[in-house]
Amino acid sequence: MTIMVEAPPVRGLGAAFQKLWSAAAFSNLADGLGRTAVPLIATTLTRDPLVISVLAALAFVPWFVFAIPAGMLVDRFDRRMLMAVANTLRGGAALGLAVLTVTGALDIWWLFAGTLVFGFGETVFDNATHAVIPAVVRDEHLERANGRIQAAQVTIDSFIAQPIAGVLFAVSLALPLWVGSVGYLVPIVLAILLPLSAARPLRAEASASDTAPRVPASEALRFLWRHRYLRALVLFTSLMGCAFSFAQAPTMLYFLDEHHVAPAAIGFVTAGIGLGALAGSLVASRLVARFGRGGVMWAANLLAALALVAVGVAPEVVTAVVAYAAMAFAISTWNVPWAALRQRLIPPALFGRTLGVIRMITWGMFPLATVLGGWVARVDLRLPYLIAGAICLVASMVCTKLLLEASRQGLSPADA
Repeated sequence: MTIMVEAPPVRGLGAAFQKLWSAAAFSNLADGLGRTAVPLIATTLTRDPLVISVLAALAFVPWFVFAIPAGMLVDRFDRRMLMAVANTLRGGAALGLAVLTVTGALDIWWLFAGTLVFGFGETVFDNATHAVIPAVVRDEHLERANGRIQAAQVTIDSFIAQPIAGVLFAVSLALPLWVGSVGYLVPIVLAILLPLSAARPLRAEASASDTAPRVPASEALRFLWRHRYLRALVLFTSLMGCAFSFAQAPTMLYFLDEHHVAPAAIGFVTAGIGLGALAGSLVASRLVARFGRGGVMWAANLLAALALVAVGVAPEVVTAVVAYAAMAFAISTWNVPWAALRQRLIPPALFGRTLGVIRMITWGMFPLATVLGGWVARVDLRLPYLIAGAICLVASMVCTKLLLEASRQGLSPADA
């Protein structure tokens, strides 16, 4: 199935991008198995929405405490090796959880620990992947390349990994973890095979790295602070991301308990949602080309807000999946121009650290928002979606001018 979706994403973007795309695709396969299996296993240990939300929140904790160090690593060391090491750690965590499950020694605390390891590995692998893209494709292809990377993530995660994980979970609790641990092996090899240009921000910097002074992480903080537009957009993204995290805290229990979806079928529900995310990834660059980056980013946030409300009032599972798919479409559509805008605005030598700072700010508050959403879900599993939808709607309308300005940003890396 992976071969069937490989050709379109890499066409015309070069062999180096093909390797990067394939590494990301296989890594997403393993990630998707784990992301589905871990919360499903957790529901066999507890049905408390707050506890389940803590598990989801822990996935974002590493972005708060390790995003900047991960960015420093990405800017200083060979990005190919970092990607390989990150997936080695995640594969080991999946293997350990599988062993604990089959031996009957697994409890919720081990799931918490495993989720943290997955998260720390993700901070390095994801940061390195985004930093490598500008090194292997031309500037005019950034939207397209980011869209293809995201399309691979959605396709593998939603249509292959999650449905398979649900079926494997029905056969054996540990089976998705066993398969996931093996899935991390392929991207380790592919990352190592990436060209030398992927190892460092610039070839010139790589050749002079032994004599050039190290740029401190504080330089990335100063760059972001001085770049008024990027700073404002990061704060907006943080607010919207917290609202999404707040809403999605009870997602697993929302479908299991509110709409009575069988655990073995939960992957097929998420596949339906993934249709929206995949569509957004594939059409985002075309929408940007036709309507402009700012208009697309504003419309995507408005649609996401309305879709959140629709999920909260959905009377049955089909309506809920369609509304959720619309929200996924909006988020994916936003992610593509937002990623390309960052890659255009941030100097290559600062990209890893600056992206780390941005992720720390935008994703660092997600754990608190997720736990808060789980607490509210104790009252009603639908309530977080309604509250988040209202917040996103107001924020999108208030920040209309900010979002539309994105069309005039990103003309050069020195735009700050």
